Amino acid sequence: MTDYRRYRLVGGTYFFTVNLADCNRTLLVDHIDTLREAFKDVKEAHPFEIDAIVIMPEHLHAIWTLPDGDHDFSQRWRQIKSAFSREIEKDEPISKSRLRKQERGIWQRRFWEHAIRDGEDFRRHVDYIHFNPVKHGYVQKVADWPHSSFHRYVRSGILPEDWAGGDDEFDVDLE
Repeated sequence: MTDYRRYRLVGGTYFFTVNLADCNRTLLVDHIDTLREAFKDVKEAHPFEIDAIVIMPEHLHAIWTLPDGDHDFSQRWRQIKSAFSREIEKDEPISKSRLRKQERGIWQRRFWEHAIRDGEDFRRHVDYIHFNPVKHGYVQKVADWPHSSFHRYVRSGILPEDWAGGDDEFDVDLE
């Protein structure tokens, strides 16, 4: 078994990528209210701030800041995934390995995290999150994707509604 270790900062800010097991499914946007409820319930039990987020059909990106004295983002992701999965009809193929562990086949087991280092790193990851629907060809303008914290940034006056939405060259490729 792989000895997988995560870098943890107490009260840290992290960028995450979380994927469905089947990249052809669209569960996250098809069941967006269920996903929102899972986030809400976990945030109530184990507080954290969502600094930026985008929900795509088969994956999501988020930046979270954990409270002082706390570094357990893994527990939060486990609970969000579980809460969401409990509400989704069981129609996915399940491997023998997952059956033995009594797991569903909705999510990839792991997720990717990156500890945000400074303000510039934060800004680049927020830009990446907000631009992701355009990058994947779902929309032509960032403002046209409904499942994004971009709209909160616009309402707060942080970003203009036409941010990165025209013919401008825009490079936020972090991958």
